[in-house]
Amino acid sequence: MQTYLISSTKKSSGKTIVSIGLTGLANKLGYIVQTFKKGPDFIDPSWLKAATKRPCYNLDFNTMSDKEIKAMYTSKSSCSDFGLIEGTKGLYDGVATDGSDSNAQLAKLLKAEVILVIDCQGTTRGIAPLLLGYKNFDKSINMKKVILNNVSTSRHESKLLASISNYTDFNVVGSLPSIAGIIDERHLGLVPWFQEKSKNSILSKIITITKKSIDYEELYPNKKRSKKIKNIRSSTVITKKNKLTIGIAQDSSFGFYYQDDLDKIQSYGHAIKKINLLKDKKLPRIDGFIIGGGFPEMQAHELERNHSMKKSVKNAIENNLPVYAECGGLMYLANEIRFNNKIKKMCNVFDISIDMNNKPIGRGYTIVQASSHHPWGLEDKDIYAHEFHYSSVKNNKKKYKFAFDIKRGYGVNGKEDGFVYKNTLASFTHLRATESFNWIKYFLDFIERRNGEANI
Repeated sequence: MQTYLISSTKKSSGKTIVSIGLTGLANKLGYIVQTFKKGPDFIDPSWLKAATKRPCYNLDFNTMSDKEIKAMYTSKSSCSDFGLIEGTKGLYDGVATDGSDSNAQLAKLLKAEVILVIDCQGTTRGIAPLLLGYKNFDKSINMKKVILNNVSTSRHESKLLASISNYTDFNVVGSLPSIAGIIDERHLGLVPWFQEKSKNSILSKIITITKKSIDYEELYPNKKRSKKIKNIRSSTVITKKNKLTIGIAQDSSFGFYYQDDLDKIQSYGHAIKKINLLKDKKLPRIDGFIIGGGFPEMQAHELERNHSMKKSVKNAIENNLPVYAECGGLMYLANEIRFNNKIKKMCNVFDISIDMNNKPIGRGYTIVQASSHHPWGLEDKDIYAHEFHYSSVKNNKKKYKFAFDIKRGYGVNGKEDGFVYKNTLASFTHLRATESFNWIKYFLDFIERRNGEANI
């Protein structure tokens, strides 16, 4: 099966828009496309999922072994016409200086063909040595196609095409005008699909530009599957006698979840119940609750005025409902959020204030270690995760226990992360349920233990 990895020389070169456009158009033409995103990202996958009408999965060297990455890629793309991986930053970029976690390494691991998207602003003849340098740096990479972005005029385009034709063997498969600003950006990046009010018109615009500007017929397979096959989320589903119902906060404020984490809940035989913290009046009957990340500060007023839901969440926590909250979820469980000179009251489960800052407080890969206070009874081992928050904790006068000791990253205070109260854990750290640390299994086991103790 053909798989493309969309990459570039640097971030903000147009990879996301190109990826959305190619997959959205393919879906519209009847192709089955499976998308992936390299690294720990929630926002781009939300758009790729919308474009293809299929879940997007993350491939991350930080939390997954090579074997695990290949297995996920193979299982999720098996029923597709072709696969597309959106890279991160530049083709050869990564944390490791030897390139072992780069986009290039992922392309080699999965035998994917690389398509370079080049921001051509201010460049003409200079594109030739740029492309030659990227190709010659690692000749084992399958890289023959390029898409030109930020092409200002037909004259600019002709100069670029002439240079590429005269000096390289790259095949130009697209030439785009400036596509910056099609999707609005804010402090954490692009506005996610679940919070963009004009999402459908934006997606339609991106598809139209793609159809007009990219030679998509050269990229798509000659044949399509005769009929669509539903995405298989798990190869095995465990039948549970005591089936749990896990609430998942999912609305226009909260929506940062790894798809495979949610898949795992169902693969263990349990049910998911989506909960809208903006509109629902109270929590339904659930056995556990997960409040993922998002942008609660952007809709803090709506969250604040839903008093009945805030009261329901706090009462459930006081009555020992197992809850796991990440980043935005932590903010929702705080006393208040302070943003743009406004103070909005939240659930007050934790007597802390959240300040939104102009610069990131914690950003990038983290390594945390479970402390003796962790409620799930974890092993004493390093946990590889990530954080990305502009929010910081203020007015933390009350002494809380922390679930994690920070070995790399910032968390709450540079040393610790994960507020613990009763059966609730609220952390800035974003966990990923992989072979190295299956937090979903730990959380579900914790819920079952609590249920068992309550029935004694």
